[in-house]
Formats: sequence, structure tokens, C-alpha cells
Amino acid sequence: MHRVRAAATTEPGRLRAIGAVLAALIVLFGVVTAWEVSEREAAAEAVVEHSQPLSVDAARIYRSLADADTTAASGFLAGGDEPRAVRERYEKDIRDASELLAKAAANSDSSRSAQRQIAKLNRTLPVYTGLVESARANNRQGLPLGGAYLRYANEQMREEMLPAARVLYTAETARLGNDYEEAKRWPWFALGAGALALGALGWAQRRNYRRTNRVFNLGLVGATAASLAVMLWLTAGHGVARWNLSESDEKGARSLQALNEAWIGALQARGDENMTLVARGAGSAYEEAFQKQMGDVAGRGTDRAGQGLLEDALFLADDAAGSKPVEEAQRAVGIWKDRHKDARGEDDAGDYDAAVEGVIGAEGSTGECFDNVDASLSKASAHEQEEFERAADDGRGGFAGLAVGAAVLAVLGAAAGVLGVGRRLSEYR
Repeated sequence: MHRVRAAATTEPGRLRAIGAVLAALIVLFGVVTAWEVSEREAAAEAVVEHSQPLSVDAARIYRSLADADTTAASGFLAGGDEPRAVRERYEKDIRDASELLAKAAANSDSSRSAQRQIAKLNRTLPVYTGLVESARANNRQGLPLGGAYLRYANEQMREEMLPAARVLYTAETARLGNDYEEAKRWPWFALGAGALALGALGWAQRRNYRRTNRVFNLGLVGATAASLAVMLWLTAGHGVARWNLSESDEKGARSLQALNEAWIGALQARGDENMTLVARGAGSAYEEAFQKQMGDVAGRGTDRAGQGLLEDALFLADDAAGSKPVEEAQRAVGIWKDRHKDARGEDDAGDYDAAVEGVIGAEGSTGECFDNVDASLSKASAHEQEEFERAADDGRGGFAGLAVGAAVLAVLGAAAGVLGVGRRLSEYR
């Protein structure tokens, strides 16, 4: 009891308590900073290395499946003389989808929704390819049953496979958004602990000045400098990381998402256009679907509400390298719509062969327009992916060394504070 009373009522006892509290607050500041920074650094790492690539892969799965369906219909319209390039494109789409599904299965173990959709796609993909092969075999023999097989394959793609791919893409995109949110969240606990530690150090130095009339205590000044360095590093480092991550989101990830939506819409419109001819007079539903998809892609009006997916992508493009390919895609879509109208007129007039030529011909066809749209959106997506990677890497770099540096500086600051208080204690011996 005597020692406790002495610690509470004598100056040496108070100094020991002050030294212990200062050291504890500085260490707490360092520990909380290292903990929160490590969490945000891990989230930024996930954005760059995990969730964004998975979101991109999920979009590629959707596009590969939609392109395979479109290409299969194009090959069917060519009859028994299916071009080798068309066949190879279809096979590449199926191969890419299979490989991407295997990759997604290996990296989506934390998402039950994603795993369910991957399993569904893995189950239905062989069935779809079997139906396409049956359609192709019957078509080579000139049998009308081939069209029925292809319509059934198309129905399975639209009603089962593409919706599953859409859910997968949505789930992976949502995960990317969550990682962004976690990486950019301010480390309020660390900032609060830093403010508390600096406040306590300021109070201790003011107390020391009032009792000794000495302006500086080198130990307490060193502890303050170390704590202030951590605070400034934390604020600046997180601010830089947050800004760059926001840039990667707004100028990279969101642009990619807009481009993916436009790309998918164009692929589905092309598939609808092909299937209108495959159905031979019974394709009104496909034609309606084509008009809807083209309206979504190109827009239906001049006001903001009527702008299409390509206009959204153009709005998000922040430089000429990103906007120019989208503008090229818009021009190609305009020509596509005009050529489609001509092809429909020929089909309605009974000239089926001319309509087919207008859709899949080598020159002057809607297929040529679609290829231009496809190439332009591919170029724009590659540019936006580079923009994302550059800004996201810079954002991740903002956290570099901060967690370890904060811990080291906190230990040095705590030691300096204890030494500063120990210097005062030595005067009482």
C-alpha cells in the first residue's frame, strides 16, 4: 500500500505512470496501424490479383459462350460449305469457355453462388456442343432436322447457359466492388489511436515544461517525431492508395464493365440476326429480340435515359485511346442496322439466298459490321485493362512498407518516450 500511495502522490511515481501510459499508447498506435493497413493492403492485393481478374474472366466466359452460339449459327447458314475460319472460331470459343470455367472453379471456392453457376455451365456445355454437332451433321446432309437441333441448342444457351454466366459475372463483379470498398476504407481506429498518442505526448511535454522550465525533452520530442511520422505516413499513404484505387475503378474497372455490357449486347444481337434466318419464316421472335438488343446497344433516343450501352462506355472513356474505338463501334453499329434492314427486306420478298449473303457474306454484309464492332470493343477493352492495372498497381503501392514501418517507428517512439521520462526520473536519485 505504501508503494502504491507513493506512486500516486510522489513525482517519481507519477513520472513512471506517465512513461508507461505513453509507451502503451504509442505501441497501441503502431499495432492498430499495422493491423488496419495490412487489411487494406490485402484488399488492394485482392483487387489486383484476384477479384478483378475473376470478373474479367467471368465476362470472357459469357462472351465466349455467346460468340460460340453466334458462330455456330453463322456456320449453319453457310450450309455444307462451312468456312474453316468459322469452324475454328467456334472451337476456340468452346475451348476458351472450358478453360476459363476450370480456372474460375479453382479460384471461386469462397463463393457458393459462383460455384453453383460454374457447375451448371460445366454440366450443360457438353450437351450444347452435342446439339450443335447434330445440327451440323444434319445440315451437311441437307436434312431440315438440322435447323431444329440448332434452335434447341440456341434455346439451351439462352435459357440456361447465358443466364448462369450472367449470375457468375454479377457475383464476381460484386466481389470486386466489396474488395474496392474494403481497400479504400479509411483506417479510423489507427487515426484515432494516433491522435490520442500525439495528444498524450503533447500533454506530457507541456507538463514537463511547467515543472522544469525546460522547453525540450529529447526523449519525448523523439517519441513525438516518430508518432507524427507514422501519422503523416498513414494519412498520405492511404490517401495516395485510395486515390489511385478510385482511379482504377472509375477509369478502368467501370469502363470495362460498360464495354462488356455493350459487347455482350452486340453478340446477342448477332445471334438473334442469324437465328432469324435459321428459323426460315418462323423467326419473328428472333427479329424482335434483335431489335431490342440493338436498341440497348445503340440507344433509342437523344436524352440521357435513351442512351445505349455504347454511349455509356463512351461516357466512361477518359482519353482518346479509349474513346476512339468506341466511336468506331458506334459507326459500325449504324451501318449494321442499315444493312440488316436491307437483308430483312430481301428475306421478306422471298429472296432467302440474298438475305443470307447480306448477313454472312464476305463483303458488304452485317457480319462484316459485327466483326468491326467486335474488333473495336476488343481494342477498347485492352486499353481500359491497361488503365486499370496501372492505377491499381499504384494504389497497391501506396501501402508498401507502411505496416512494417509503423510497427518499427512505434517501437522506437515508445523507447524514446521511456528514455525521456527516465531522464527526468534520474534527477530524483
